[in-house]
Parts: sequence; C-alpha cells; structure tokens
Amino acid sequence: MKLRTRHALALVGSAAALSFALTGCSALNSILGSGKADADRDDKTGQVTESSNIGIFALKVGDCMLSAPSGLLEDVDVVPCTEPHDEEVYHEFKMEDGEYSAEAIDDASVKNCTGDAFTSFVGVAWDATTLDVYPITPTQQTWDQMNDRVVQCVISDPAGQISVSLKGAAR
Repeated sequence: MKLRTRHALALVGSAAALSFALTGCSALNSILGSGKADADRDDKTGQVTESSNIGIFALKVGDCMLSAPSGLLEDVDVVPCTEPHDEEVYHEFKMEDGEYSAEAIDDASVKNCTGDAFTSFVGVAWDATTLDVYPITPTQQTWDQMNDRVVQCVISDPAGQISVSLKGAAR
C-alpha cells in the first residue's frame, strides 16, 4: 500500500493558499503497481474516457479528478474532463536525485507550478489568476524506497466544479 499525505501551505507573495498533497511519480505505477488499475483511456490522446478510482501512481498530466481528501492518499477518482470535476493535473517535473528535502521540494513546487508552466497552461501569470494550485509530491518514504522524484502540479477553480479543462482559461 503506497500512501501520500496532503497538507496546506501558503505561497509567499500570493493571496491564494496551496494544498500540498504528498505523493509520488505516476510512472512508478506501471513498474511497481499500486494495487489499483489505471482508468480506461483513449488510445490516441491518453485522456480518461470513463470515471474510475485509480492508484495515485497512475495519475497523469491531463487527468481531471474529484477533490482528494486531506491526509494520506492511496488513490484518486478521475473522470473525463467533460464531466464535473474539481481538479486537473496540468504539469509535472522531476526533482534531481539526492537526499530527500521537504523544503527543496516545496521551493521547486512553488517555482515550477506557478511559473512558466502555469502561464502557458492558463494563459495568464500566477499573480493575475483567480485559480488555485497545489503540487502532488514525493514523500520521504516514496523518495527513499521507490526512487520517486516526480512532482505533479494540480489546478482548480475555487468557485467550484467545472466540466472543461482549465487550459487557456485566462483567468
């Protein structure tokens, strides 16, 4: 059983609060398995075609999901982005090897999730948005035991569920 923790952290210089979900690399799911199957996906686009509960390591960029609860995460509910959902994975990056450092991961998450990747995805800079962001990051355990280095950036609309991707939302 591979679990992840979720907690809140405020971004320096921004009015929005971030929820940090501590997790790991989605690519590891195919190697190590998570105990849960992946969602049904379109063969060409890789997009989720049917609502499903998947192991957290099966989560991919472009996946839309229902809000995950706080605390330890083992799985998430994904849905096609045309169905009502709370969150969307819009970017991921890999941390460099080395000793686990929650501070370094948090710093890299702020830089990468609110920088150019955010602007390119949404169409406006982080400091001009009304949207919320949080990263899904490795835990000490997944870092040490699974060589987990991937951080995924997740976006949501604080106004509530949406039934479209936030790509190009420009708000």
